[in-house]
Amino acid sequence: MAFAGGIPGERGQYNGKVTLLVVLSCVVAASGGLIFGYDLGVSGGVTSMDPFLKKFFPNVYRRMKEGIKISNYCKFDSQLLTLFTSSLYLSGLVSSLFASTVTRVFGRKASMLVAGVAVLIGSALGGAASNLYMLVFGRLFLGIGLGFGNQSIPLYISEMALPKHRGAMNIIFDTGVGIGVLIANIINFCTEKIDGGWGWRISLSMAAVPASILTIGAIILPDTPNSLIQKDNNLEKAKRVLQRIRGTNDVRQELDDLLKASSISKTTKDPFKKILQRKYRPQLVMAAAIPFFAQMTGINVITFYAPILFRTIGLRESSSLLSAVVIRCFNVGCTFISMFVVDKQGRRVLFMLGGIQMLATQVTIGGFMTALLGDHGGLSKAKVLQ
Repeated sequence: MAFAGGIPGERGQYNGKVTLLVVLSCVVAASGGLIFGYDLGVSGGVTSMDPFLKKFFPNVYRRMKEGIKISNYCKFDSQLLTLFTSSLYLSGLVSSLFASTVTRVFGRKASMLVAGVAVLIGSALGGAASNLYMLVFGRLFLGIGLGFGNQSIPLYISEMALPKHRGAMNIIFDTGVGIGVLIANIINFCTEKIDGGWGWRISLSMAAVPASILTIGAIILPDTPNSLIQKDNNLEKAKRVLQRIRGTNDVRQELDDLLKASSISKTTKDPFKKILQRKYRPQLVMAAAIPFFAQMTGINVITFYAPILFRTIGLRESSSLLSAVVIRCFNVGCTFISMFVVDKQGRRVLFMLGGIQMLATQVTIGGFMTALLGDHGGLSKAKVLQ
């Protein structure tokens, strides 16, 4: 099992400061978040672009352009389009099952390197796609990158950070996700205006930029002390790395705690069976329920596929992409705010505030669409003002 830090109760008592290595680790974490956010955000934009739909999904394009009377909720109904969008998530799910083993056995850097290379391959295939097969294979490689990156990068940054900074530094990854979606929306808005109808190629290939940063970072940065102890039992190297990232030679307390945590994890037999025991059930339920219900709220569908949603309610291609940019600007701003308050106010406060806001806004959105959109036609300004 992977571990990330010392013994509870010692939090914040270690010596150290924010060093250059920790800052570079933050850059890597941000680039990993950028990849995740960009790959999620770019698909909702390109699938709202007419040239992209015309080339790969002509049936959807005809329904959008030729005045075919069809339900607003079926305009983008296409199994091939679903294959394009969902292949990334399916690939990410499957690859994440293997990523934990790779991260544990070969280290955090190895998983990050796999993530960076996979995204580079996927972005190249997407940008050069001449048929649907290349598009789907590109998305599959992107999914592999996300599966490995999402497993290893948050763990890497947690183990590099001082405990007192861990909450804020972990949010750097989430901030990267938000900025990645924002950048994807901005690039989609700009590339849609390129004459010749090939702007979508730029959108799909630009994920290579943060992937290059992640790949280079995985090569030049050291592995975490936790990983060195766990996979190599190399105490001297782990101590040297810990001294470098903490900026002090006095790391005895933290190193002792890492060794103690490693020893406990290695002596624990059948950890997955152990966590199923009755006394650990509340923690297990919450650990599974929080991310599950966060996804089941559907908020990601609204944010990541905002351009398609706006086109469904009647906005033009350019307007739908611009509206998605505005939404993401608010999201990124709120993420920055949470970075500064998470370690002071705690995770529970942010959970409650976020849940209340999602409930209120999604009920409002659902109510407007139910009352004013209908099954056919658009959401006109006159309907809203009535």
